[in-house]
Amino acid sequence: MSALKLVVVTAGLSVPSSARLLADRLAEATARDLREAGRDVDVRVVELRGLARDIADNLVTGFPPPALRDDVRAVEEADGLIAVTPIFSASYSGLFKSFVDVLDKDALTGKPVLIAATGGTARHSLALEHAMRPLFAYLRAVVVPTAVFAASEDWGANGTDGSLAGRIARAAGELTESLAGRPATPRARAAEQVVPFAQQLAALRAH
Repeated sequence: MSALKLVVVTAGLSVPSSARLLADRLAEATARDLREAGRDVDVRVVELRGLARDIADNLVTGFPPPALRDDVRAVEEADGLIAVTPIFSASYSGLFKSFVDVLDKDALTGKPVLIAATGGTARHSLALEHAMRPLFAYLRAVVVPTAVFAASEDWGANGTDGSLAGRIARAAGELTESLAGRPATPRARAAEQVVPFAQQLAALRAH
């Protein structure tokens, strides 16, 4: 079988960020489980911090700059997705939601997704069930049962069932189960040429 494509979207704002740290641990656990299940996997990380201006431009103009277009295509063509956001004001970050808003409305239909989040206190953990899960349900993604939240105090926990390590292992196992039997998404055909907006206007004026 062809290698599965696993895309990890992380919306951390600092460098380094706890969201990226959690995303890396989830990706490593899932990739390890998939390889143990006999499936090759290619992992790609989409870090939204570096795309913030491109995302804003896309929302205003409707045209994604090249770097954003490549990452959006990677998400659309992924076999599975890991989505990690910091929690602000009891919900996902504005950057995370803005990226989701530039995706095609059908991009995640039927796609297995593992959702995760970070926050300063465990009181924010309900945002996973009250904000993130409904968002991906609306997009018709298949969200695995275990959502992983990491509060500041979780990073020092040991690997018992109730710890962060245990939750990561359980969620990664659920995503692996959703992906292991899937045929890999066919490789994309050559990307369609995108004509810049200014060039389109010039062509209209010429006529």
